[in-house]
Amino acid sequence: MFKTLRGRLITVAFVIAVAGWQLYAHKTETGDWLKLGLDLQGGMHLVLEVDDPDGTMTTDAKSDMIDRVERIIRNRIDEFGVSEPLIQKQGRERLIVELAGVQDEEQAKGIIQSEAFLEFSLVLPSADFENALSRMDRAIVTTLGIDSIRALGRDVVDDNNDLTDLLFSDAVDNVGPDSASAAADSAAAAVADSVESAANALRPFSSLLLIGDIEGTFLVSAVDRPIAEHFLDMSEVQRAFPRDQIVRWGSDLEAFAATNYYRLYVLQEDSFLTGEDLEDATAGRDQQFNQSQVQFQFSRAGGRQFSRFSGANVGNYLAIVLDNEVMSAPVIRDRIGARGQIDMGQGTPLEEARDLALVLRAGALPARVSIIEERTVGPSLGQDSIDQGRIAGMVGIAFVILVMIGYYGIAGMLAVGALGVYLILVLGGLASLNAVLTVPGIAGLILSIGMAVDANVLIFERIREELALGRANRTAVDEGFQHALSAIVDANITTLITALILYTFGTGPVQGFAVTLGIGIVASFFSALFVTRSFFLAYLSTKKPSDPISI
Repeated sequence: MFKTLRGRLITVAFVIAVAGWQLYAHKTETGDWLKLGLDLQGGMHLVLEVDDPDGTMTTDAKSDMIDRVERIIRNRIDEFGVSEPLIQKQGRERLIVELAGVQDEEQAKGIIQSEAFLEFSLVLPSADFENALSRMDRAIVTTLGIDSIRALGRDVVDDNNDLTDLLFSDAVDNVGPDSASAAADSAAAAVADSVESAANALRPFSSLLLIGDIEGTFLVSAVDRPIAEHFLDMSEVQRAFPRDQIVRWGSDLEAFAATNYYRLYVLQEDSFLTGEDLEDATAGRDQQFNQSQVQFQFSRAGGRQFSRFSGANVGNYLAIVLDNEVMSAPVIRDRIGARGQIDMGQGTPLEEARDLALVLRAGALPARVSIIEERTVGPSLGQDSIDQGRIAGMVGIAFVILVMIGYYGIAGMLAVGALGVYLILVLGGLASLNAVLTVPGIAGLILSIGMAVDANVLIFERIREELALGRANRTAVDEGFQHALSAIVDANITTLITALILYTFGTGPVQGFAVTLGIGIVASFFSALFVTRSFFLAYLSTKKPSDPISI
């Protein structure tokens, strides 16, 4: 088939059609002819590091942790829909994440950094916790002292102003009977307030709590939550907790009597199920209240465990805890199977539910990660690079066309035609591999164009030598291609090996350069040896053996 001119032309047409179809399919699927890299379309560059607040993690432990983080973030980014993300380790303790074309940077960072540790715990009656509150209060007073508690903004009665001082102060003595009565009432109210303040000062934590309307919960005003969190973080307070009990904050702000409260849940310390048994999670809206939800499904083993536990605790509250916050705590009204849901609360956008479902499907991070470096590449910079690359490419191609046609005549035109086929093949190859075109990739493309032109120059010079020796046209062309073959193969093979090495050991833009260069070399080899020769044979078929050829 390749020995006849018709077979050759059909082959060339077929290859062009395949490459063009790949480009068209990529355009139809993604909206772009080629996928552009971070440096061309803009995006985010993040450097992540595993948190080690206690400084106890070894280098090996951090390296292992960052490996696990890399796998989970890669799954999350894949589901997030970012094309060709760059996710790789830097050294042993850091992770580089490059996301090209990201529009919502905060959403992307939230998905990357979310711990997404899901657990299910039973809400316990608060009686034992209430009995332990006095121990917690004493622990706080003993540990912090009155002055420190006062510094936190809690009212503390002045020991020098006792009840006698307030009732029989000079202000009372020096006024008339009516005024004295009013002053006495005022003093009594002040005493009552002071006594209450004194009592609160001695109950610094329990005075912040209101018994919740749901069994096993307390309400803390939004204003007092930071102080309550400070007390709860104290190890002395945690030691006063009832055995096997913990507390977790609710995620939603709740309004009662014009005051905003956070709910504090008393939970069983050991969760009976975690997100490790989760198989799927999808976002949706509740049909009745139109609030965002995340519906999840457990594995078979997780479903059995969930069913056993819910069946044994019908009538109790089940806390769904995500990253140490209670997302919802529904009543267990019946045995629950392998499916459940997380209520996101009124007013929560569906997009947040989708993000949560995404990170739940990808799995929880083994540790919290911090962004220690962040850079954003604007799309305008990428557009400038595209424009400059386009201008450089057009000028270079125009120059090559002029030189080839001016120096080699019709043979030069055949080479330009083969060069056009070469460009279609390269672009089609990049589209078929879903490769990312970067600025270094454009450099690789221009370099491979030069190699394609160089191969044609080698061939044409050989043909000229054969013609100078008096060979017939067809013989001179065949000999020219044959004698130039070894030089072209050597140059292309060595460059191809270099591209493979760069791709294997390089990262990011270097790999983009290697991919473009590799595809360009293969296309150059095919266009120079097969397409140019086919065009030459077609040109010779229009001439008599004795006619001179333009080369």
